[in-house]
Amino acid sequence: MRKIKSYFIIKNEIKHDYGGIIMALRPGRCYRGVDKPAYTRKEYVRGVPQPKVVHYVMGNTSVEFPVEVHLIVKDDVQIRHNALESARIVGNKYTQNKCGKLGYKFQIRVYPHQILRENKMAAGAGADRISDGMRLAFGKPIGTAARVRKGQKIITISTTPEKVNDAKEALRRCAMKMPVKCKIEIGKGAELVKN
Repeated sequence: MRKIKSYFIIKNEIKHDYGGIIMALRPGRCYRGVDKPAYTRKEYVRGVPQPKVVHYVMGNTSVEFPVEVHLIVKDDVQIRHNALESARIVGNKYTQNKCGKLGYKFQIRVYPHQILRENKMAAGAGADRISDGMRLAFGKPIGTAARVRKGQKIITISTTPEKVNDAKEALRRCAMKMPVKCKIEIGKGAELVKN
C-alpha cells in the first residue's frame, strides 16, 4: 500500500488519504481485546503516533484531600489513548465546574504503552490494484492503548467529603467513554462520607 499522502480532519476523526481513498479510524471494539502479546518497544518501531492524552494529573496537586473516588474496570481490556483523553476532558470539566479549580485532584492512573497496528485495506472499486490484501499483513502503527487488568483503578478523583457525589457523577461520565463496564468505589475516606 502507498504511503500516507495527507491527513484530513472530518467530524473530529482522523482520515488517512491513500491517493484518493479515505479511511476512517476503526471502532474501539476492534482493539479492546487483550488477546495478543504485548507490543510496546517503541525504540524498535518507527512511526508510532504520540498519545492524545495531554495531562495525567489535573486540579490542585499540592493539597492532600481526605476522600478518594476511583473508577475501576470490571474486565481485562485495552483502552485507546483517544478514549482516555475523551474521558479526561469530560470528567475534568464537570469536576472543575462543581468543585472549583482548587477543590479537587483528577488523576489518570494508566498510560497507553501498547502499540496498535492496522493492516490498511482499501475498499471500493479498483481498490485491489492499491492493496496487497493479506500479503505482509503485519500492519503499520496507528495509535496506542493502555492495557488494563480486571479490578484495576484507571481514574481517581480526590476531593472533600461534601463533593463526593459530584466526583461520582464525573466518573460516571468518564465510564461512558470507556470500552468496558466500570464501577465506582470510594477508597480513602469512606468513613467520612454520609450515605
